[in-house]
Amino acid sequence: METITAGAEHAAPARLPDLGGDAAATTDTPSPTPRIRWAVASLLLTGLAAVAIVVFGTGPLRPAAASIRHLRWGFLPALVLLSLLHYVFAAVALRGATGRPLPLYETTLTQFTAAAANRITPGGLGAVAVNTRYLVCRGLPLPRAAVAVTVLQVAGLPADLLLMGAVLGTGGGNDRMLDALGDHAARAAGLVQPVPLLIVAGVLIPAAVLTGRRAARSAAVGRAVDGLADLCRRPRDLAVTLGASATTTLVLGLAFSLSVLAVPGTTTGPGDVLALLAAYLVGAAAGSAIPSPGGVGSTETALVAALAALGIAAGPALQAVLLFRAITFWAPVPVGVFACRTLRR
Repeated sequence: METITAGAEHAAPARLPDLGGDAAATTDTPSPTPRIRWAVASLLLTGLAAVAIVVFGTGPLRPAAASIRHLRWGFLPALVLLSLLHYVFAAVALRGATGRPLPLYETTLTQFTAAAANRITPGGLGAVAVNTRYLVCRGLPLPRAAVAVTVLQVAGLPADLLLMGAVLGTGGGNDRMLDALGDHAARAAGLVQPVPLLIVAGVLIPAAVLTGRRAARSAAVGRAVDGLADLCRRPRDLAVTLGASATTTLVLGLAFSLSVLAVPGTTTGPGDVLALLAAYLVGAAAGSAIPSPGGVGSTETALVAALAALGIAAGPALQAVLLFRAITFWAPVPVGVFACRTLRR
């Protein structure tokens, strides 16, 4: 993607990243579109293969592949709809963070393009770059656009924590997820020796304090804090940002629950939706702790582990997770690639 000139105050003539545009929109030189499309296709295949083979191995894949014909495909339209709603609410959250009436359709297309960029960048950096560039092209000064996107990223954390607290606080499916977390925490605590733990804590805590103090005095953190303060002075936009951010996570959690219900071998029913939602929130939070590109591998592993904590066998759990990731994670990538052509115009 072409970089934004540092200090630019208004939209520049430079275009959005060419993830599949035609040659007429750029220069008279031969178009690299075929190579880019092949690269995207290779990325999709590589990601799926990595998740299916490298991360999980071939053992659970055999029963998963054998039972694919028994999936409850009636859940597929609802899964697709929830995946689309995820990007719509992401666009609403961006509008709230900026405080401007951005066009919803165009902003939603930007979220698809941001998702495509996120598949090859760790820590959501692709989405940050695409959203910042989009806001600059919509007329926001570069510093304000960067702050708005940063505020959106920061606001997502308390929104997700509030959602997780609400789900787990209501029982999380008869406290099944909380009981599983308590058991795992107790086992992990029993494996940790107190002396090495104290040594590690004595080294890491002072280092974290020093790093935090330096970061708190940085200009970037200062601008982010000012942006958050400005958002708090706009109660309506704050409510929209927090509500839409939490809803994006809730929609994905419901899609995950439907994916599990679509697999007969999971032996789950509608009464387990709350427990499955809690499993998604815990698994997604654990998977995002590892900054891999798009969370590939770590997220799948964490989600399968969360389902295993609910007593679901490895084969059906893997099948449900792969179905969920195929619909909500990989399927929107081609949409984002081709949406970039519309955005560039």
